Amino acid sequence: MSFEQVQELMERAYSLPYGEARTVVVEEALRRAEEVGDRALIFDVRMALGTAYGYGGEPVKRFGTFSRCLAEYDADPAFYGARAAHLLLWEFKGIVSSLTDFPEVPLDRTRAVLDDMERRYKMGGHSLQAVYGRRTLVAKHLGNADAADRWFALWHTTPRDALSDCEGCDPGLKVSFLDWRARDEEALAIAEPVVTENLTCTEQPQTILTQMLRVYVRSGRLEEARGAHLRAYRLLRSRLNELELIGDHVEFCARTGNEARGLEIVQRHLGWLDRAPNPYADLWFSAAAALLLRRVEEIGHGELTIVRPAAEEGAEPVEVAVGELRAELARRAEELAARFDARNGNEHQSAVVREMLNAEPLVEHLPLTEYDRAPTSVTVPSTPTGTVEAHADVHDLDALLDIGEREWQDGRLDRAVPAWLRFDELAASAELTTLQRARRTDAEGARRYGENDIDGAVAEWRRAAELYEEADDLVSRHAALGRVGALLCGQGQTGEGFELLNASAAYLDEHAAGTRRALAARLRLSGTLLNENRADEARAALDGLEPEAPLDAGEVLLMRARTFLTTGETDTAAPLLHKARELFAGIGEKGQLADTCLLLAKVLSHRAHQAAEGHKEILDEALGLLDEAVSSAREAGNAWLATVAHAERGSLLLVMERPGDAVPDSAEAVAGFTAAGAMPQATYARLDLAGAYYSTGRHLEAAEAAEEAMPVLSRLGDPDAFRRARLLLAHAQRELGEEQAADLFTELAGEEDDDPQSAAGLLEMAGEVLTALDKDALAAERFGAAADAFETAGDPYGAVRARRQAGMCLLWARRPEAGLAELARARAAIGGIPSDNPAAITWETARVGYDEARVLAELGRLDEALAKVTEAIGGFTELDEKAAAETATGLRDEIKAALENTE
Repeated sequence: MSFEQVQELMERAYSLPYGEARTVVVEEALRRAEEVGDRALIFDVRMALGTAYGYGGEPVKRFGTFSRCLAEYDADPAFYGARAAHLLLWEFKGIVSSLTDFPEVPLDRTRAVLDDMERRYKMGGHSLQAVYGRRTLVAKHLGNADAADRWFALWHTTPRDALSDCEGCDPGLKVSFLDWRARDEEALAIAEPVVTENLTCTEQPQTILTQMLRVYVRSGRLEEARGAHLRAYRLLRSRLNELELIGDHVEFCARTGNEARGLEIVQRHLGWLDRAPNPYADLWFSAAAALLLRRVEEIGHGELTIVRPAAEEGAEPVEVAVGELRAELARRAEELAARFDARNGNEHQSAVVREMLNAEPLVEHLPLTEYDRAPTSVTVPSTPTGTVEAHADVHDLDALLDIGEREWQDGRLDRAVPAWLRFDELAASAELTTLQRARRTDAEGARRYGENDIDGAVAEWRRAAELYEEADDLVSRHAALGRVGALLCGQGQTGEGFELLNASAAYLDEHAAGTRRALAARLRLSGTLLNENRADEARAALDGLEPEAPLDAGEVLLMRARTFLTTGETDTAAPLLHKARELFAGIGEKGQLADTCLLLAKVLSHRAHQAAEGHKEILDEALGLLDEAVSSAREAGNAWLATVAHAERGSLLLVMERPGDAVPDSAEAVAGFTAAGAMPQATYARLDLAGAYYSTGRHLEAAEAAEEAMPVLSRLGDPDAFRRARLLLAHAQRELGEEQAADLFTELAGEEDDDPQSAAGLLEMAGEVLTALDKDALAAERFGAAADAFETAGDPYGAVRARRQAGMCLLWARRPEAGLAELARARAAIGGIPSDNPAAITWETARVGYDEARVLAELGRLDEALAKVTEAIGGFTELDEKAAAETATGLRDEIKAALENTE
């Protein structure tokens, strides 16, 4: 094992996220370094291992690596030098912070380490700013407010130096203290310049955003609180070492009316308690989860269960009732607090846990998304909008039944119910006729149907038919049985269902010809046939119907149009819909008008896709129809139609490349469909919303919406929509700088068996994500795979580009020889560029030559490097690429200077 091989292992480790995989690689590197026997190398790798333990969720192991390195340095400080001293002094901060998290570590030990830290800082002539910061945190842990205030004042006023925490972490720790002391204005002042920066260190921006959650809510900055939660939790959710901070997000959900999201977070991380990074993180998450579960019970969902992951391999997960788990986690937090109190000599941590367990909401509800609300465009009445009192002056039973029936037939069931309730009030002291009982039973069937109680509606309407027959009202009997038939067909009982439907239509045609009931029976039969994909029969059921009344004529036209749309005959359906729209608009029939406009807009949208000319004009007309559909549905009070119209308008605005305008419609659609319990429709609207968010630069919201849509799309078995959601998520994650984007791009590329060009593009994007995050070894692998795919696709331009990127990533990953070999493959790939494009050949040759010169210079092969960069300058100059030529000339001058220094 050589020094270089250990370095290669370390480079591999650096390309991995903190966690078990990275820790294992560094542990292997340490074993190999010990085989090499290089003391300095062993020291560096052991220090890196301590960091891996700390950020990988095993901080207790960090103590051992630190103690070993500190002892070795103290034994021979001259050998290890200033760099090792700096590393150790820096590590002191993390060690002190971790010591308080373990109740087994005596408090005197923590104080001794703090004193040693201060002694060493003074000996090195360093600022004590970081020391005062750690003394503040220890005092805070002990609940000693006076001491904490004194140390904080010193921390905040002492000048920073190279051993101070970074410009994100130092203010973040101060915010944590100020939050504890409820000094919100100071916290806001300290945090503001930090949270507006694009910090991307290991702990930021997620740490300071989390520490600001309570501050933002208490100070009324709810939009900042919303954004802080969404952004920070995304970055924390895969990191075991951040379990304590995840507990803060659970508390935030519990205290802002977001119990459902909080429950999801608890479910996702509950299993982490079996391998909590330290006892204090265990305590904090357990207490926050218990608070969340208490809130779930208080808002009426104590019947819910949560799945406890198996603690041991091979065991089965167990469902636990919310109340049972709450009590268990509360007890767990209290027992841990008692252990800390025993160590600390006070009861502060028990008081902290009690405060968490008994915490009350800070706000009633803080919406986390635009669709986290009831839809605003329409009201969805859960109870009738009218009351019995609205008909208090009506004493005639038949008049009340007439009112209710009229409202019902006009589609205003919410107005019908109060009349029926008033009827019931009077009927309690009256003797009803059989016909009155029949009509009231008929009405009850309508009410059950309106509540989606299909079985109840069928039972009531069957009973109404019996009573109508007893009352010798056979027209009403067949009307009721026709409704039963339609519902039975919807339940799959088509035999009896169509028998009843056909009998109803035939009887009413003969005995109630020209009436609204006869027309309704035919329309009901036609609609049911259409639902069974029997379009020709559905159309035939309307034969001979030519009503004169505008409402009746419009309904027949609308149904005929539907039959043609089902068979793809849009050109035939369109004029029927136009005529129906005119009729409904003329009589102010808003509900039917909205429905017709929706269908006509879909027809026009389809036509626009096929049109060679006039595409924009057709889409503009469709948009106007959807505007009319939205407003008409609102006026009609039809929540469902309004929601559908918003969804269609949002989708159309996306097609028209107006994503900013699409956002409100798609958000409204998600809210409306969710309120109606229509999860598939809500999911598709959410996918549109994710696309609109992404196109308007709202990448965080795009990622959240796409992630919410993906599980449902997977269950729905819609591979195209599922892929679209994952692509949107990957692109949003890329913009957010999240490493998961690379994994998702790679996963998507693996599904492109028949399209190597698409696979290559996705792999190239994965490489770009990784290299932006300095994961150069992994990036080189992705670029290499992309180049292979480009070559398979016959794309020499992509192949050259990807090979060149792979070569440079290998250089940055300290593998210059491998990088040079990859650049040689890039040069060979230039031969695939068509000879009729000499400018591209010259450009790519110059770029590859420039990169080869950089790698050769790194390898010390300066003469070869000079030849390559000179070639590159010639190519750039030939193409009049002045900026590139100047850059290459600068590299040439550096190489020449290096050559002169070696002579």
